[in-house]
Amino acid sequence: MEFTITRLPPLNAVTGLTARAALTALACLLVSCSSTPPPSLVTPSPAVTRPAQPAKPITPAITPQQPVRGVWLATVSRLDWPPVNSVTASSAAQRITQQQQALIAKLDKLKTLGINTVFFQVKPDGTALWRSKILPWSDMLTGKIGDDPGYDPLQFMLDEAHKRGMKVHAWFNPYRVAVNTKPSTVAELNRTLSLRPASVFVLHPDWIRTAGDRYVLDPGIPDARDWITSIVAEVVSRYPVDGVQFDDYFYAETPGSALNDAQSFKTWGQGFSSKADWRRHNTQLLIEQVSRTIKQLKPEVEFGVSPAGVWRNLSWDPAGSDTRGAAAYDEAYADTRRWVQQGLLDYIAPQLYWPFARQVARYDVLARWWANVVRPTHTRLYIGVALYKVGAASKNEPDWTVGGGVPELKKQLDLNDALPEINGTILFRENYLNQPQTQDAVRYLRSRWGE
Repeated sequence: MEFTITRLPPLNAVTGLTARAALTALACLLVSCSSTPPPSLVTPSPAVTRPAQPAKPITPAITPQQPVRGVWLATVSRLDWPPVNSVTASSAAQRITQQQQALIAKLDKLKTLGINTVFFQVKPDGTALWRSKILPWSDMLTGKIGDDPGYDPLQFMLDEAHKRGMKVHAWFNPYRVAVNTKPSTVAELNRTLSLRPASVFVLHPDWIRTAGDRYVLDPGIPDARDWITSIVAEVVSRYPVDGVQFDDYFYAETPGSALNDAQSFKTWGQGFSSKADWRRHNTQLLIEQVSRTIKQLKPEVEFGVSPAGVWRNLSWDPAGSDTRGAAAYDEAYADTRRWVQQGLLDYIAPQLYWPFARQVARYDVLARWWANVVRPTHTRLYIGVALYKVGAASKNEPDWTVGGGVPELKKQLDLNDALPEINGTILFRENYLNQPQTQDAVRYLRSRWGE
């Protein structure tokens, strides 16, 4: 494809990089625009016999012998943080104090539970929880997009977590622009036009689509992928993050709200036999581009993805798992197994949110399947566990309520510890540690992981 450099924001202005780092990042972006994707710069593909050396950790807090004991901390819709009532505080000083004290209290509790890694959602949509030159400030902090919260939440999180010997991975939702399409949301996004920076919604309206009843970027537009990569580059170059993680929202459409990318397919889909193959190619290009950019800027920063737990079902692919669940390959257009095989990821954290007894997607079947996938590679495997289901009544999954969910949780953690390919567990998500129905499980976690 033809590349016009003026379509990209100038990296030295946008990301705050040094001139040398800016040129490195820009060169990385330019390479990614070739029609034939270059090979991974992280680890060689399985066909190469000589393995690459793993990146050195930023801090000695987690050694290779110590498994990751992580938790996702969501900021979208203020699910875990910041406190909902902090936005209506009587003064900015009170709001800042309330938000910072709440985060400190959470980290203190996580420390007592033995949590050593926090996956902190820094980009919940088209806004930022750091002092960005590309994205406006998140309205999750103040109630209004673009309002300066008076402090840098990402830096505050990094300072407080590192002080406690805990790692922080910056968690990005790459394509989401807004969580709904309400007229009030549109009006708020339009009001950012006078801001520096303004929302991508008004700066690049040609990139915006509707899918899953939300505003999203069209993953088929090369400039949009470049823009996402520049956002990751900004965080990696300016903050001492231990890792970067993308969640499972790539092509996130629903039957009633599909992504209309017909024009993009017409423009950039030549040579592909189907739109599905083209979509997977787009997702592949983003992962390759971001992976290379991170390793160019800071090789020690880990890059991982937390996809849906099922890659493909055995009924559709002989390499798939013996499951009947929604498959990332076919529904999110994400060939997650390929990324592992190509060495594009330092780790993968599939969301295995089912109990052992759920026949359509058994926990043990999927954990073993993923263990087999990573075994011949250098990609580490962390398992996402459904803390949000613990103690919640379910007709299809009654095991979550037996004994307060502790027996099921214990079986899952026991299997994670028993399989050498599994290097850790991540709980979804933080605020469920504070809910009444999970307290038996929380006490169990403290006894098992706590200091």
